Amino acid sequence: MHPPDADAVLVRHGDVGIKSRSVQTRMEERLVEDLRAHLDARGIDGRVAREYGRLVIHTADVEAATAAATDTFGVVSASPARIVDASLDAITDALAATARECYHGGTFGVDARRAGEHDFGSHDIGREGGQAVWETVEDDFDPAVDLDDPDRTFGVECRDARAFVFLEERDGPGGMPLGTQEPLVALVSGGIDSPVAAWLAMKRGAPVVPVYLDLGPYGGADHEARAVETVRHLAKWAPGRDLDVRRVPAGEAVERLDAEVGNTRMLSFRRFMYCVAERVARDVGAVGVVTGEAVGQKSSQTTANMAAVAGASDLPVHRPLLSWDKQDVVARARDLGTYRDATMNVGCDRLAPARPATAASAERVVAAEPDDLLDLAEAAADARDVVPVDPIAVEPEPEVSP
Repeated sequence: MHPPDADAVLVRHGDVGIKSRSVQTRMEERLVEDLRAHLDARGIDGRVAREYGRLVIHTADVEAATAAATDTFGVVSASPARIVDASLDAITDALAATARECYHGGTFGVDARRAGEHDFGSHDIGREGGQAVWETVEDDFDPAVDLDDPDRTFGVECRDARAFVFLEERDGPGGMPLGTQEPLVALVSGGIDSPVAAWLAMKRGAPVVPVYLDLGPYGGADHEARAVETVRHLAKWAPGRDLDVRRVPAGEAVERLDAEVGNTRMLSFRRFMYCVAERVARDVGAVGVVTGEAVGQKSSQTTANMAAVAGASDLPVHRPLLSWDKQDVVARARDLGTYRDATMNVGCDRLAPARPATAASAERVVAAEPDDLLDLAEAAADARDVVPVDPIAVEPEPEVSP
């Protein structure tokens, strides 16, 4: 819901604001560019500016622009707002007009914040604004003030020469603007975990380069299609960026591991994946690898087995889900829209031995695998091709009456 005559979206960031002045400036500029990209991708007419210690989207389409802002990494919250002069008269007039259109019963409160040089303070805004709201509606119903948990909150942010009047703060993803960290290769399998891990890396500002391993007869066209579909959902969060999937032929390696290696073959396959990812990373300028692994989730993901495979890559392997419970991963996948396409048996499950090793050593894993496994990985990475990815279309926001 927004005030009548709303003409802007007030955008708030979090972690960006604790950086040094120069770093904060660079990150805010990056966030401005990301907001513009989201608006452009959705065909929303608006101008993004850094104003009064906030980011502001000037637009007539405040509902759609707010939805775009709350899909932008680095945004903590956004409010469709009406801009008025930074005077008590202008603010109280706007609050009265908003109450007339949007307050029809229950308790209310005025949450006021002020920054800059003014001849009034936030308490004055709260007192005078609350009085204006009360007088506007008292002939229609009996208003009641509740400053702790009101049914209707009237928000005011007064900054320098202008003030913003709004009715809600809609949550964004938080994190850091995308592109403020160096890229990472994201191993995507078509399962539930890897898209969530990639999204979390993106949330912290790292663009991702998706890499999918084509497992040949152990995977299949449906397996690949679902993996690509989950990446399409990720691409919605990164308009204008390259999220095309790098497809690596891994069928030969998987067949050899199945035929030649016993209960450590899943660990050798992980070593193969890390080596593939490192080769791609060095080619595309990425500085690490991100996976959906979590401690104890599978036999290959025990702490001992993670240590056993760690030497396959010289690049860091980032595991954002390391301590997550599965139900939390599933909940996030549902929120992202990746869950439905990821609920399938992935091909590497067919590779798993009946009684896999759960506490292998690095020496045992290497001794059991083909001597040329990592050479196979580099050759497979070099033979990769690219699967184009178009982002999932964003549905227009429904009209919300003021």
